[in-house]
Amino acid sequence: MTHSVPMAEIWRGPFLESKHNGHAVICDDSGQIVEAWGDPDKIVLSRSASKMIQALPLLQSGAADEAGLTARQFALACASHSSMPIHVNLVEEWLSALGLSEGDLRCGAHYPFDRESEASMIAAQERPTQCHNNCSGKHSGFLTLTRHLGAGSEYIEEDHPVQKAVLEQFERVTGEVSPGFGVDGCSAPNFASTLQGMARAMAHFAASPDDSAEARLHQAMRLHPEYVAGDGRACTDLMRAMGGKVAIKTGAEGFYTAILPELKFGIALKIEDGTTRAAECAIAAILVKQGVLEPDHPATLSLMNAPIKNRRDVTTGYIRPAPGLM
Repeated sequence: MTHSVPMAEIWRGPFLESKHNGHAVICDDSGQIVEAWGDPDKIVLSRSASKMIQALPLLQSGAADEAGLTARQFALACASHSSMPIHVNLVEEWLSALGLSEGDLRCGAHYPFDRESEASMIAAQERPTQCHNNCSGKHSGFLTLTRHLGAGSEYIEEDHPVQKAVLEQFERVTGEVSPGFGVDGCSAPNFASTLQGMARAMAHFAASPDDSAEARLHQAMRLHPEYVAGDGRACTDLMRAMGGKVAIKTGAEGFYTAILPELKFGIALKIEDGTTRAAECAIAAILVKQGVLEPDHPATLSLMNAPIKNRRDVTTGYIRPAPGLM
């Protein structure tokens, strides 16, 4: 068993105060490992970092084209959005075009991740709906597929045709039989794989032909990064910093995936303690190492070698990639 390795460090003055361990894998278009840190065979739940896989049946079935979905909706189907107006409005329009409503979603409601949107709702004494859920785009995709298949309303159940289609595609692109699933925060099944399997899946996306479902999804993410997350979020900021050449996606509990079409590489990363700051720092470092992200870009500097400041705006330390990652 290969153990986790240091991925990100927190320095306070001259002292190494905290250390985040994890695992990461880069695969090429043959599914082979190009480089790895930690244990490539670690069984992981990729959480929202696998949403592009969950969206594959939507396109492959013909449901997306039948419904006339746009690239923005493809990006939103892969998103963990901030519930800004552009996100919520598009979900509402999507559902309306299907003849459905917010009540048909099965993701639950929460206040926006976007602080301005959250504050505005609280000031107006408005309660969030399921359209505000960061996964509402994915669930709108599930509903689109459900209607296409003529299936029942409970599309999040593991034996529902939608989730059976997701599992089939998940096992195809990872090249593995999934050992099981956990229930995600949005109530949908989240299938497990090895970390290498997830990197292999991302490399498959990277190498797929331009007219494939895989390419249409990652092209949409790269073309519309504002729909994948939102202003000030690492996914959106880093995709913008890379000029739309790379698609990246965060997942809860310290997960990240990346699709690098020009190199035909896929990346999967897991921080063991589930810390987002470490995952963002580590994925930025790996993207810099691959030559697709400029080390001195403001988006990079906000995550990698970034200053940590106190309440008086005094720099007290830094978050840095661990030496072994670079």
